[in-house]
Amino acid sequence: MIDIDNKIVHFDVFQEKFCCNLQKCKGKCCIEGDLGAPLTKKEITEIKKILPKIQEFLTPEAKKAIKENNFYCLDFQNEYSTSLCENSEMCVFANIDENKIYYCILEAAYNKKIIDFKKPISCHLYPIRIKKYETIETVNYDEWDICEDALIKGKEKNINVLDFLKEPLIRKYGEKWFEKAKIAEKYCKNLTK
Repeated sequence: MIDIDNKIVHFDVFQEKFCCNLQKCKGKCCIEGDLGAPLTKKEITEIKKILPKIQEFLTPEAKKAIKENNFYCLDFQNEYSTSLCENSEMCVFANIDENKIYYCILEAAYNKKIIDFKKPISCHLYPIRIKKYETIETVNYDEWDICEDALIKGKEKNINVLDFLKEPLIRKYGEKWFEKAKIAEKYCKNLTK
């Protein structure tokens, strides 16, 4: 692990090859898992404001879940996450397209310039998971079997997790932090030679 401005980055972020392959995985990260996407309090406030603008994109199951339980919940670790549709592992902000690929309706509405919130940073950063502690944050690569095809595509394209997630990492930490991460990446490559 390496410290970049009190962000402790695991070497896997520099070393693992990764590039999402939606044609193969079909967006399963939107519909599998025990919890929805982690949310910050700021994101909850932002989503509350835009919720009326995205109603038309929500599935009937999502509308029901949001009406009954809200779009977010407090999980077993006392952290916020998006709610799931009833009797399902599907995030309330997920939908499916004509190719049977799951997608984030927040991102779809953002891309259509309906809203100015792209999606939760935890989704945008996946497969990186960030854990906050009192004075530091850890930046870890999260390995999940549904992303096996992303590993294959990452190797084919020679893209590591850091480069694949350049945009969300800059969104989260800024350009200067990303530049320092690229320097750290070179340092890590020299360690493994």
